[in-house]
Amino acid sequence: MTNFPDRLVAGYRAFATKRLPAKQMRYRDLAEHGQSPEVMVIGCCDSRVAPEAIFDAGPGELFVMRNVANLVPPYTPDGGQRGVSAALEFAVQVLKVPHIVVLGHERCGGVRAFAEDGEPLSPGDFIGSWMKLMAPAAAKAGPRNALSQAEFLTRLEQASIVNSLDNLMTFPCIRILVERGRLTLHGAYFGIASGVLSVLDRDSGKFRPIGPADRV
Repeated sequence: MTNFPDRLVAGYRAFATKRLPAKQMRYRDLAEHGQSPEVMVIGCCDSRVAPEAIFDAGPGELFVMRNVANLVPPYTPDGGQRGVSAALEFAVQVLKVPHIVVLGHERCGGVRAFAEDGEPLSPGDFIGSWMKLMAPAAAKAGPRNALSQAEFLTRLEQASIVNSLDNLMTFPCIRILVERGRLTLHGAYFGIASGVLSVLDRDSGKFRPIGPADRV
């Protein structure tokens, strides 16, 4: 364990002595019978936005795919290595999840990088190239006008969630299942500072917070 982070060693030991014994049978069942989550979450790799924590999920309950700014590229069957597409294919074709949630959040560093259009962080400019997927969302978000920087970034973060949902529908296997009523797509937005989760109302196009009366 030389050089293995002390924080992770301590965290695992706490897990092994406290949480694991309580969930041991669950883990054994998952190992023997495999996973069958009902929800796939496409989230941001931001350390402040862990889907398992936000949704109080136990082992085997969520199939999670995380990337910078929770983006979904459009369907591109070009033989390239497509991490998001591979995860979607497995979730839909093998696990047969009935729900896919695109989970965005406030103060997203990837969205800010796109909005500020700064210098590349490295010669490869991997973040800049990846964030170009947000261009359609930015076009729909409209001009900044009288908006503050914070208001504009929130609008852009939420528009990007909608754009990812639109891109999901470019995948034939997803579109067919949605049209047949066997798969439902959802958009959600997490406020880091407030802890409030808002869910996209597709009819109005607005994100509506889940209020205290809805909590259990």
